Amino acid sequence: MLNHITQPLSRLVERYLPDPYVFVCLLTLLVLALASVFTPTSPLEAITIWGQGFWNLLQFAMQMLLILVCGYMLASTRPCILALNKLATLARTPAQAIMLVTLVAMLASWLNWGFGLVVGALFAKALARQIAVDYRLLVASAYSGFIVWHGGLAGSVPLTIATPGHFAEAQIGVLNTSQTLFAPFNLLILGALLVIMPLLNRSMLPPAQSQVVVDPTKLAHSEPHNRPATLTPAERLEHSALLGTAVGLLGCGYLLYYFVAANGTLNLNSVIALFLFLAILLHRTPANVLHSLQEAIKGGAGIAIQFPFYAGIMAVMVKTGLAQQISSGFVEVSSSTTLPLWSFLSAGLVNIFVPSGGGQWAVQAPIVIPAAQELGADIARVAMAVAWGDAWTNLIQPFWALPVLAIAGLKAKDIMGFCLLQLLVSGVVIALLLTLA
Repeated sequence: MLNHITQPLSRLVERYLPDPYVFVCLLTLLVLALASVFTPTSPLEAITIWGQGFWNLLQFAMQMLLILVCGYMLASTRPCILALNKLATLARTPAQAIMLVTLVAMLASWLNWGFGLVVGALFAKALARQIAVDYRLLVASAYSGFIVWHGGLAGSVPLTIATPGHFAEAQIGVLNTSQTLFAPFNLLILGALLVIMPLLNRSMLPPAQSQVVVDPTKLAHSEPHNRPATLTPAERLEHSALLGTAVGLLGCGYLLYYFVAANGTLNLNSVIALFLFLAILLHRTPANVLHSLQEAIKGGAGIAIQFPFYAGIMAVMVKTGLAQQISSGFVEVSSSTTLPLWSFLSAGLVNIFVPSGGGQWAVQAPIVIPAAQELGADIARVAMAVAWGDAWTNLIQPFWALPVLAIAGLKAKDIMGFCLLQLLVSGVVIALLLTLA
């Protein structure tokens, strides 16, 4: 039954969903128009805010580009290829492949969202090299695991409000993760999604004659050129296993100190460093590292050009008050029982325009916190509702799909038909448990 629903959705998306760059251009014009019409901001002021905010995500854009490149470099090492292929042998049928990639991506995303994006996409490619399965659904299933990130160990909202000195401490104090990440209602949501999402993705598997199967040879990693018989002094350094191993051990040694002795956390920078230094160590020679870098960088064009546009959109949404208006509209119709539900839905809508967990909390916290206090609602649950709303509509936000699509070699329209159904089902599950659990 679900396959009959998915097929027309996929055809609709393939026909009408533009490239993510076109999408962000249209979104930019829409936000500027909405800000000019529904806020006291003039068109010139809105454009000025957009232009000034255009470069606000440069650091984050570089982090996203590095996590894509370094993750790809690590996966192209021989030990990682063998490990991914070995794990992929656990699946013997297309249905098992779909369920396995969903579970692996969800567990990885629960640990860290950047880790989950890269691992899910790379594992999907490993499965596709061994099993004839619909590649579009396989990659969409890998991306669907991303939905749990904000309820996991790297969730921006719960970690922010658990940190002394956060911007809302005077209003709500410091909320321990036992009240948010490890609260029974959040664990119940995670458990439900861990069961439902693999089964949902499996149920969308098209009949064999309708599947789009990729040629496994097209997913093979490009091997580096053979080492020349005669080397110049410079080429000896480039092919030096001693030099590559020394730098790799140096970086991995520092990370061991960071995690063990300095009690470091698994954040975006530490994940990038982990990918990078392991890649350097396992590639052994600088020549191999540079070869894998040249292959990896090809998929980063979308990130490089689109993230500044989203930075401009976020600036307009926040500084003109447009995002606050959206949130306030939902809060006005809430009660103490339904406030988590409306906070979840409003966060999902705002996330289309402000695809940043921390940024979204900064926008919505001044609205939902006073509302929760006035209505007597559970503030921790409301905060997690905003977090889950941010994670939920990432399923149809091309911003976050870019690294996955770059690694997989697909376009957004290839997977968004499946993601739409994932959005609907997961939204019902999360909304019900936030309200009733």
